[in-house]
Amino acid sequence: MAISSQPSTALFHHRHSFHSGRSLHGRMLPSWTSCRAQKKERGFMDQILDYIEGGPKLRKWYGAPDLLPIDGGSEDEQDLDLETEEPRDAILVTDGDSEIGQMVILALIVNRARVKALVRDKQAAVEAFGSYVEPINGDAKNKTLSKESLRGVRALIIPTNDGSIYDLGQMKGIEHVVLLSQLAAYEGSSGLQALVNANAKKLAAKDEEAVVSSGIPYTIIRAALLEDTPGGSQGFSFKQGVAASGRLSKEDAAYICVEALDIIPPSGLVFEVANGEEKVSDWKEWFALRIPGQER
Repeated sequence: MAISSQPSTALFHHRHSFHSGRSLHGRMLPSWTSCRAQKKERGFMDQILDYIEGGPKLRKWYGAPDLLPIDGGSEDEQDLDLETEEPRDAILVTDGDSEIGQMVILALIVNRARVKALVRDKQAAVEAFGSYVEPINGDAKNKTLSKESLRGVRALIIPTNDGSIYDLGQMKGIEHVVLLSQLAAYEGSSGLQALVNANAKKLAAKDEEAVVSSGIPYTIIRAALLEDTPGGSQGFSFKQGVAASGRLSKEDAAYICVEALDIIPPSGLVFEVANGEEKVSDWKEWFALRIPGQER
């Protein structure tokens, strides 16, 4: 699986947060950044971070706007923004503070998508992502989204399913919901691990049910147990039951969430995935073949 051949140096501002060894809230960064110097195997997130090092010159190539002020602008400017109509072309990532949420955000920025992210600390998000992400104050556990967060949003990526799915039926204008689900992985656990995962399993099941009953076209990615391994170097398996017994790189999971966005099923698509032997050279074609009426 290869990332875009064009530099994703639009992320250079992000290097201060990621290379400092801390995440948005002072926590240690995910292992895929902290172990870069220790591992020879490199995932596409490593390549992204390498591009980040390009700095201002390549940022100019990208054609990006100036970075937002740390405080996100004045209250008057924010009020004006709320009154202004904006195109419905943004992708909203919930739980943008989480490890997998940040990976999804990076993958979206590489694709030059307009990104909104629900975060607990808006200022920290601005410092980390600059003007490439529109941070929205909020907590994924709150189960409600403000009108501000949904303005201009065409699709929703939910990178974690822990009982925090919102009332999706009230989200007018949303074309597609992509949910990264660990339900199958929880169902595949046994013994003591099954007891540990019992509550998480119930919450994950509720989240899937909420997405299915929303009336919004959805893609549910039932991922195998997520692990901190470099993405982009392994193949995949989509066999039934593979999510209960296999493993999946978090980087690969984030990438698949982004690739799923543009192929919208008439109602819903659910599939399992783990790392395996199958190579996918064209994800759009792969998704289209699984959705009636979308074949090339």
